[in-house]
Amino acid sequence: MKLTKHTDYAFRVLLYVAVKKDNELSTIKEVTQAFDMSRDHVMKIVQKLSKAGFIYAIRGKQGGIRLGQPAEEIIIADIIKLMEATLMPVNCEQPMCSIKQGCKLADILFEAQDKYLSHLKQYTLADLIPENSQTVQLINSMFLKELT
Repeated sequence: MKLTKHTDYAFRVLLYVAVKKDNELSTIKEVTQAFDMSRDHVMKIVQKLSKAGFIYAIRGKQGGIRLGQPAEEIIIADIIKLMEATLMPVNCEQPMCSIKQGCKLADILFEAQDKYLSHLKQYTLADLIPENSQTVQLINSMFLKELT
């Protein structure tokens, strides 16, 4: 299963704000500059993540974003389910497939997807950013670039 750019960007946003210490706020501008992403696209992603409680957003001049819950509680599979427009691995309906009745492909693909998501349920955002990992170091270097 290939994740959409929407989901990929959601993980980038979450990782960026997760690395900040002591619930320090990040701005949309910081995130978009760090990853060279469209501001409008990131705004939509943050809004969706915020509505689901994964991100806490504060509006206004002194506003920003931070994690809405501990990284240890943000399940990778839940982010994928939220962000992906559809999780259907195959569409046998439009256009209607003439062999749908006897075909086993959809059953096999749905089973594989269930196993994929079940596997991802055991991982959290915290698993993606162990302390002093290369990911953490790279994101921290992005912070330093923002300050200069």
